[in-house]
Amino acid sequence: MPEEFESVYCVLGRDYTNAGRISTQIKDTLKRVGINPAVVRRIAIVSYEAEMNLVMYATQGKILLNVSSEAVTLRIEDEGPGIPDVNLAMQEGWSTATAEMKEMGFGAGMGLPNIKKNADEFIISSEVGRGTKLYIRVRQTPQS
Repeated sequence: MPEEFESVYCVLGRDYTNAGRISTQIKDTLKRVGINPAVVRRIAIVSYEAEMNLVMYATQGKILLNVSSEAVTLRIEDEGPGIPDVNLAMQEGWSTATAEMKEMGFGAGMGLPNIKKNADEFIISSEVGRGTKLYIRVRQTPQS
């Protein structure tokens, strides 16, 4: 089992040139330390979706990665507009993406639903005008 560690990654809003690099770094780190490939795949999906939401909507944010023998946990915190209706934002296909974002291939409205589908535990809190926080946990071992 890999040793426990934490890492913090900073994400700048509207930095489309570097979008996806942090989620790739997270995936590569997890592979390198020997995390189960199925867990790596799920974390790669949730970290990419979260990173893209940060790039698209927030001024800036951070992704905090925690690896323990029990789980891989991501905490995402942003300085952004917040989500006025979290229940609506959790519906597949619902999006507030701009025309520019959609032209770049983003904004299909699957980010938060994909995160929830790939997490064993998912908590979202958002405050309009202040930002959004996500807590995502993927267990290392199947639950008995």
